[in-house]
Amino acid sequence: MIRVVLFDLDGVIRHFDPDHLADIERRHGLANGTIAGIAFAKPLIDEVTTGRITRAEWVRHVGEASGSAPAAAEWGVQPAALDEAILDLSDELRNSGLKTAVLTNGTDTIPAEVTSMGIADRFDAIFNSADIGFVKPDVRAFEHVLDALGVTGSEVFFTDDSASKLVGADRLSMRTHLFAGVDDLRDALRAAGVGVR
Repeated sequence: MIRVVLFDLDGVIRHFDPDHLADIERRHGLANGTIAGIAFAKPLIDEVTTGRITRAEWVRHVGEASGSAPAAAEWGVQPAALDEAILDLSDELRNSGLKTAVLTNGTDTIPAEVTSMGIADRFDAIFNSADIGFVKPDVRAFEHVLDALGVTGSEVFFTDDSASKLVGADRLSMRTHLFAGVDDLRDALRAAGVGVR
């Protein structure tokens, strides 16, 4: 029986506008995709999401590698939109007696970001890879969540917008779902025996 619904953060709860980044690159004379190509390449992305370097160091490295510190700085504070329907779903799940939590491959600033977004009280726990030291899909990231919440893999339903991130959860017998919108997620939860409207 499902006792915990575990959400990814970016691409599920929080969304960034790709056009905004393209605009930053255009205004600073960078080719489209330059910043993401640097920021999310290994080993740099693993260093920041496992807490070996700070977000500030990450942004600084992107600025140096791209040749535009101003563009990197602007990218580092780009706005994001919250999916209110997902937050409402979390509230509904909690009101029905389930726990909800977030597991993100994040940086050292996730606690401050969660506070500024005002979503900390919409979930029972928020887990950040930069604190855990392991990133999804590493099973050790998921094992940390299971241990902290006192549940087994079969008691957790996990959704992420990246299929590759589901692998570790699958290995621990979690019910997994590739996120493609809240309506599809509700259907998957119902199929897993979770009572949602």
